[in-house]
Amino acid sequence: MSAALRTPPRLAPDTLRVTPLGGLGDIGRNMAALEVDGQILLIDCGVLFPEDDHPGVDLILPGFEVIADRLDDVVGLVLTHGHEDHIGAVPYLLRQRRDIPLIGSRLTLALVREKLREHRLRDTEYRTVEDGQRVTFGAFDLEFIAVNHSIPDALAVFVRTAAGTVLHTGDFKMDQLPLDGRITDLRAFARLGEEGVDLLMVDSTNAEVPGFTTPERDIAPALERVFARSTQRLIVACFASHVHRVQQVLDAAVSHGRKVVYVGRSMVRNMKVASDLGYLHVPGNTLIELKDIENHRPEDVVIISTGSQGEPLSALSRMANREHPVIDLERGDTVVLASSLIPGNENAVYRVINGLAKLGATVVHKGNAMVHVSGHASAGELLYCYNILRPRNVMPVHGEVRHLIANGALAEATGVPADRVVLAEDGTVVDLARGRARVVGQVDCGYIFVDGSTVGDVSETALTDRRILGEEGFISVVAVVNTRSGRLISGPDIHARGFHEDATVFDPVAGQITRALEDALGDGVTDTQRLQQVIRRTIGRWVNTSYRRRPMIVPTVVTV
Repeated sequence: MSAALRTPPRLAPDTLRVTPLGGLGDIGRNMAALEVDGQILLIDCGVLFPEDDHPGVDLILPGFEVIADRLDDVVGLVLTHGHEDHIGAVPYLLRQRRDIPLIGSRLTLALVREKLREHRLRDTEYRTVEDGQRVTFGAFDLEFIAVNHSIPDALAVFVRTAAGTVLHTGDFKMDQLPLDGRITDLRAFARLGEEGVDLLMVDSTNAEVPGFTTPERDIAPALERVFARSTQRLIVACFASHVHRVQQVLDAAVSHGRKVVYVGRSMVRNMKVASDLGYLHVPGNTLIELKDIENHRPEDVVIISTGSQGEPLSALSRMANREHPVIDLERGDTVVLASSLIPGNENAVYRVINGLAKLGATVVHKGNAMVHVSGHASAGELLYCYNILRPRNVMPVHGEVRHLIANGALAEATGVPADRVVLAEDGTVVDLARGRARVVGQVDCGYIFVDGSTVGDVSETALTDRRILGEEGFISVVAVVNTRSGRLISGPDIHARGFHEDATVFDPVAGQITRALEDALGDGVTDTQRLQQVIRRTIGRWVNTSYRRRPMIVPTVVTV
């Protein structure tokens, strides 16, 4: 799949250019740019959450620096649904151009509006659309199609241009008995298939999973069993945007006479939005405030919390570490992780599970009970869609490399020619002309790291240094030399952090450093950088030989 970095040619007339800016190779930071006649339409703008090898990083953004000098050409940003991996980077994009029109469903835009308010971004243009509606933005004629997902109001978008058509499914599945009664509109898919889909950009997350995704309704019996067996406090952790799951927990809580409290800022915010818009139905006298939880017996309360992915600062992680200011878990409490494991989060989630178990809590998760089903179409559903749509070209999106490859194989199995299945990666430039999609170039579309309040200032080199500091430790060496006499005046003074607790371990290498410096000075070396390199090589060789480690070494030579 990897292509050499090469500049794409100038966009030819009657050609539609598609460039994924994120989401191909990762589960997150989904974004794509479509260009025709000098105008750009963006689809989604999400974040990727950092993994263990991204120390200090809060969020990872799509590669929209690729279009940074062309933001004036952007006619709109379509948001397929309200999950963070599709809307989380919108504030960072709008910092560069405030008036990009945001196009999406009512719930999606409401969630974005609250997010932008937190970032103090206003004067944004919102264009609310519904399934079945057609709107025009510049050279792009957009039609929106209802799709079923793990959040209400999700949409696929069919893009008509003079150069060709593109159907972007967003995230979807084909639950035939959804909780909200809103199914994926296969009749619309069939109609679009008859019209002609030149390029299908299709969700790949579950392409390796055979059959059909389990319906959401099938979770209810498992939740019911958890509620029936729980004799103390019950905590359910899920995504802060999973309105359907929260609705199921609310319904079960009411039937068992329990009060419900939301924990986690994003959970409180999103559920208020969903309730205000009518997507979440909360029976009266059910919700209580966190501050009032002590006024109720533990067996009369259900806590719906963030932190199902083991996020270090989330409410659930703080409970597991006994750091939550209000909730103190006790032996016999039950914790339900009602979510899937996002690839890369496994270690963090298992740390939380182990922490909860150590406190005596019973932990129920997808591995030991059916308390979660996926929001993405499995292989059987994808095959069904390929047969309905009969696309001329296919570009699998939203998934790791293995998911994209598996999805491409499904397309080929239904008759899509292999040379019309585009297995792209972030930054791959694909031109669609006369019904044929071809890779024409590759642009640099790397990670943009958010670290605190800074965006893009953290480089891969800085991350490498952080990993070394965290894993291998730090050694500093200070020496004072007289370059005129060629003598070592003071030192070497060796200090370490995260390497060894006993400072005397450096006694053997101190003599080696002294001799190496004196030899270099005797050879006429007076440049401090060269002398520092002598120190680095000497102690580095000793550490590697003696301890098989590679700590960060910072030598300092002071000349007098």
